Amino acid sequence: MSRTDVENSASHDANRSNSIVSVPSYQATTRPFIGRLGGNQGFVLDRHNAANAEILKEQPDSAPCMTLKEQFDLRGFRSLGLWKAALIEGVGAMMLIYVTIWISLSPSALPALPTAQFGPFDNATFIGPLVGGITNWFLVTLFTFSLGSVSGAHLNPTITIATFFARLCSLPRMVLYVSFQTAGGAIAGMLIRASYGSRDFKTGGCWLFSDVVPVSNAFVIEFVFCLTLLFMAFGVGLDPRQKQVIGPALGPFLVGMALGVVSFGSGFTRYGHGGASMNPARCFGTFVGSRFPGWHWMHWTADIIACMVHGFFYFIVPPWQENAQAANF
Repeated sequence: MSRTDVENSASHDANRSNSIVSVPSYQATTRPFIGRLGGNQGFVLDRHNAANAEILKEQPDSAPCMTLKEQFDLRGFRSLGLWKAALIEGVGAMMLIYVTIWISLSPSALPALPTAQFGPFDNATFIGPLVGGITNWFLVTLFTFSLGSVSGAHLNPTITIATFFARLCSLPRMVLYVSFQTAGGAIAGMLIRASYGSRDFKTGGCWLFSDVVPVSNAFVIEFVFCLTLLFMAFGVGLDPRQKQVIGPALGPFLVGMALGVVSFGSGFTRYGHGGASMNPARCFGTFVGSRFPGWHWMHWTADIIACMVHGFFYFIVPPWQENAQAANF
């Protein structure tokens, strides 16, 4: 064999080797979901592509512009993938709730009165929300990056219910997610009790001395801060128009920042009130581990009303507009 033949043979083997290496052996299993927190609705399907018809029958919230009939279709309960995503939501919520409760844990007694000179700013009720707000920022960001590609990283019934009222989440997904998130919160509360060795504790965002602050006042605080959080979280983490502005990777960081700011800002102004919850599963877990107060209904009711109000505005000013030409294609 001549030198030229040897070189040609070696070149052919190298090209064949490169072609084998360039063919991917595995494929990522990101499931499309229009209500994914972070990613700015980048992982979605085209509703008018016939190749997506089977997936959309099972999970209609994989594409924008879901109809009410599709949203309330119960076939999603038969989807194994949806149950797996809900399980991850429950496990993620359990870890997030446990860590955030533990970080802001304190005895159940009423804190000392603020001083006349500095008000609440030199009191434990100021330092606690400050620490909680900063850690919430980083924890929510990291959990969203970690679990967003699996389930959408809601980890909070408020976010899931809000995506439902905004028509970004099907009824089966909402029911499964909220159920598993709440169960995760209950498990976290029992683990907190086992870790703390006592039921005598409270945690930031989930305590209120109703003889000092009326429940009606706390209800307004919960509603307004929850509504504020939803507008910011949807604006930076779910708005498809933001893909060109902040990019999908920055969304979870900004969602964490939004939660950190509002949880800190709501926690120290009113003596006797631990701040807005904005996550009823977290307070449910707190009360499973400690004691159920008579006003816990507020964390669910105020948050759900905020989700409904936000959904109304999302409906009248939607980020998506269906392309008529594509719909007729």
